[in-house]
Amino acid sequence: MHNDNDVNPLKLVTKLGLNRRQFFAATTGMAAAVTMTGAAAKAAPGGNGILIPAPRRGIILYTVRDAVSRNPLTSEYASGFKEVLTELSSIGYRQIEFAGLSQNANSEGGANLNNVAGATLLRTWLDDLGLEAEGNHGQIPSGMTEANIAAFDTACEIANILGMGHIGTGSDPTGSAYVADWEAAAARWNFYGERAARHGLKLYTHNHDIAYSFLLDSGPLDAMGRPTRSSGIRRLEYFLANTDPKYVFLEMDIYWAHVAQYKHTAYTAPDGSVVTSIFDPAGVVAAQTSRFPLFHAKDGKKDTSVANGYVMAPFGQGDIDYSTFLRRVGAKGSHNPMWEMDTAPGNALTAPNQSMELSKVSYDAMAALRG
Repeated sequence: MHNDNDVNPLKLVTKLGLNRRQFFAATTGMAAAVTMTGAAAKAAPGGNGILIPAPRRGIILYTVRDAVSRNPLTSEYASGFKEVLTELSSIGYRQIEFAGLSQNANSEGGANLNNVAGATLLRTWLDDLGLEAEGNHGQIPSGMTEANIAAFDTACEIANILGMGHIGTGSDPTGSAYVADWEAAAARWNFYGERAARHGLKLYTHNHDIAYSFLLDSGPLDAMGRPTRSSGIRRLEYFLANTDPKYVFLEMDIYWAHVAQYKHTAYTAPDGSVVTSIFDPAGVVAAQTSRFPLFHAKDGKKDTSVANGYVMAPFGQGDIDYSTFLRRVGAKGSHNPMWEMDTAPGNALTAPNQSMELSKVSYDAMAALRG
């Protein structure tokens, strides 16, 4: 977990060449960071078998996107960033992952907080509420032009103002099944990962099940000259092997990794034979646990009547064995699990506050998890 109290801002200025706003970001909320550090020490990993220490219980705001976007002038429920963050803090959450920096235009601060002034206001609310921004699902530039690099640097500056330790995206580095495209993606991510590190940030990619499917990298070629069979390497395995572990990181969505375990079970080898290969989510993390600083702690019930083999559920109400998973991945208590449930928002008429209600249910289940 990124902790402002572990950073000497003056050294950062020298080492990273921080500008005034980044220096401001490194020093803002120092007192709050000291307080949170004390709390973290009291809830040290391993105490009473706790698998997710209190300071690391987080949520991605995509889960409560209906609350963030609803109109405070017409709703009796928490609306906009400030009110939603206030309620999440009162529930007990301490880490926040953003899914963009937009909210309802009638909320305090206006519609767009994706700028220096908006981020500074957000940081004030986070500090006042004892919350830590941990990351954001933004965009990684598709090329390395001067304009793209400048835009990425601006995104990093805003992330620093918010106090984030990570900056990332909610999509795969590429949607392709072919090595050449993953090779190009790895080069681009290495470039921007090194760039993020200059800002004191870790660059991460969040993935769904398709990223754990098999590369087409061998065998007969199709009419366009592309390979049609696989050596058995999964897409993200190739990505991990070809990106610099100092600069490129992953956020495993544990639900989608289990969907991959259900769906992507075999590949056609170069000789035409079908080879069974079952994906092991915890094993992939355990092999290089420091490359997975973030998780999406999303739960699901097994349901083989649907293509994915699972349907989403509040944390603790599904069939994913989180106790075993978190014990197996190593570095107990050092990861940052963000609760997510894509389907948490309810019907605006029949369940208008469902996402916030399920946030409480899921927080309690995360706090109760032992191993």
